[in-house]
Amino acid sequence: MNLRQHFLAGQVMPAHPLALDRNRKFSEKHQRALTRYQLASGVGGLAVAVHSTQFEIREPQHGLLRPVLELAAETARVELAASPRDVALIAGICGKTPQATAEAELAKSFGYHAGLVSMAAFKTEPESEIIAHIRAIGQIIPVVGFYLQPAVGGRVFSYAFWRQFAEIPEVIAIKIAPFNRYQTIDVVRAITAAGRDDLALYTGNDDTIVTDLLTPFVFAQDGRVVTRRIIGGLLGHWGVWTHAAVNLFQRIKIAREKSSVDASWFSLANAVTDMNAALFDSANKFHGCIPGILEVLRRQGLIETNYCLNPHEVLSPGQAEELTRVCAAYPELIDDDFVAQHRDHWLR
Repeated sequence: MNLRQHFLAGQVMPAHPLALDRNRKFSEKHQRALTRYQLASGVGGLAVAVHSTQFEIREPQHGLLRPVLELAAETARVELAASPRDVALIAGICGKTPQATAEAELAKSFGYHAGLVSMAAFKTEPESEIIAHIRAIGQIIPVVGFYLQPAVGGRVFSYAFWRQFAEIPEVIAIKIAPFNRYQTIDVVRAITAAGRDDLALYTGNDDTIVTDLLTPFVFAQDGRVVTRRIIGGLLGHWGVWTHAAVNLFQRIKIAREKSSVDASWFSLANAVTDMNAALFDSANKFHGCIPGILEVLRRQGLIETNYCLNPHEVLSPGQAEELTRVCAAYPELIDDDFVAQHRDHWLR
């Protein structure tokens, strides 16, 4: 697989949730089923050990980083051997440089193709220190940058930071997820100014998925007009209703080749955002984000519980009802029938 070309082609890359049983223990059976489900849905990548997989997997009392990474990679290899195609395995990488480089080495040892690097550990450090951090990780594994929204632990970065970031040769893509249009444009403009046509832009803005994927970003650069696009998505939202997301993305790829976008896409964009509000619990500052994802999968029978490693992470009051509402309101954006048809096979 040519990794850069694979990213540049535009892919659906869901974040991988974590399956816990009724005793709040890791369920390998259900975790395998989640990997099989996402692969059967037609995704072009899997992001493992990221926010949706729960950062707590790294804590010593759980010790789940290695088994989660290994199980996803092993399951993917078996499934793809039976039905070969290109799928990028992306490992979440966290912490300061010693921890992050160790995680990058671990991911590489299991056959992961790239690392999605969280910069949340750098709360107040100068941006130059973070650039050095990314360079160090890039010596081990290709890097997918990650602009994380401040509401869930990220920080705001300058245009100059992203301009420097784009000059790191080992960066193959950037997940743009500040949930902020000004900051989103900063990243796209910086990559354009750097002339990095080989660097893929992916949306992580779960509040504006469809709009991001349909928008041409047009800038004047060196006396010419340059258009860049956010070419695909690496999203927590796509960890559920994944088959429907792949179908929607294929329609988007066709629509953005046209000279104008039909107005119906704006209504659909709002529908996806409405669904995300319920899923990610935006009304309660995203407190129920991970339980919301797990609740959808639990209702579909893919996992046993909506439990998190942190027992205090639970659905917010009214969130379950909101999930019921959006599923009923937008049946074309869910994939319950697809899951029901294949669930027993995935749970074998």
